[in-house]
Amino acid sequence: MQMKLLDQSWPIRGTFTISRGSRTHAKVVVVELHQGSYVGRGECVPYARYGESIESVLAELAPLAVQIEAGLTRRQLQSLLPAGAARNALDCAFWDLECKQSGQRIWQRLEIAEPAPLVTAFTLSLDTPERMQQAAIENAHRPLLKLKLAGEGDVERVAAVRAGSPDARIIVDANEGWDEALYLKMVPELVKLGVEMIEQPLPADNDAALEHLPRPITLCADESCHDRSSLPNIIGRYDMINIKTDKTGGLTEALALKAEAEKVGLQVMVGCMLATSLAMAPAFMVAQNTQVVDLDGPLLLAEDRQPCIAFDESKMNVYPAALWG
Repeated sequence: MQMKLLDQSWPIRGTFTISRGSRTHAKVVVVELHQGSYVGRGECVPYARYGESIESVLAELAPLAVQIEAGLTRRQLQSLLPAGAARNALDCAFWDLECKQSGQRIWQRLEIAEPAPLVTAFTLSLDTPERMQQAAIENAHRPLLKLKLAGEGDVERVAAVRAGSPDARIIVDANEGWDEALYLKMVPELVKLGVEMIEQPLPADNDAALEHLPRPITLCADESCHDRSSLPNIIGRYDMINIKTDKTGGLTEALALKAEAEKVGLQVMVGCMLATSLAMAPAFMVAQNTQVVDLDGPLLLAEDRQPCIAFDESKMNVYPAALWG
């Protein structure tokens, strides 16, 4: 078996802004595993918030070429690399290769039911209330909108979106941009505006305060939740976790995290970084039978790889085997 590494850049439709900055391109790393006539692929998004970059992920993966040629397995990989983007791409490439070599779809390999189409949230980038309202009007037909927030002015942003899309369900993502005082100010107003969930309101290293703060709206851990080792600090602070394969280090750990979270009574959201359909496909499997699906990455890109996941507006259809798994 041989490994090939690719770094790619995919243009975003316009500019995507969150509390930590703006981007015009989604930069990804793709791992290809070649064995005979079979090729397995996996895609990841290095994330600076976690100390990752295209260069650091390539540097993590490149030394494994010799071990892969010597027969490294997906199970051995789990303890060889930490949870994160690099392991995600390689883990998903292993799964894809297993499917192609066996002639089975991923759900057959996992011995679970064939997946069903999913309805994903659609993300509105952080902007002025006026521009976010216009974006809400343009996407008022979508059943679930996710708003990127930042701090001061957030009530005005949510109110503008609610006015622009009165019938949509709304969830919000603060990306660690609030403090306790702002949380206490924001939450009663968001209750009035019908917000159903708040994602990562406080910084991950300062979220213990959530143990004593009121939680009239479901709170979801994102930056505070990576893999199963995160769960002890999440119980009692959050009601839901956001599982992303780039955080868990692949489909293998994502499925294990989902099972463990459900066992301890946490709700599950499955999210994504800005990436192509190749990155969404493994997450699509994790997202089956979860409370919130946020896999709109390809909808935010100006173009997607082919073949890709077919979207009917916000509905994700089951993807072709030629894409992944």
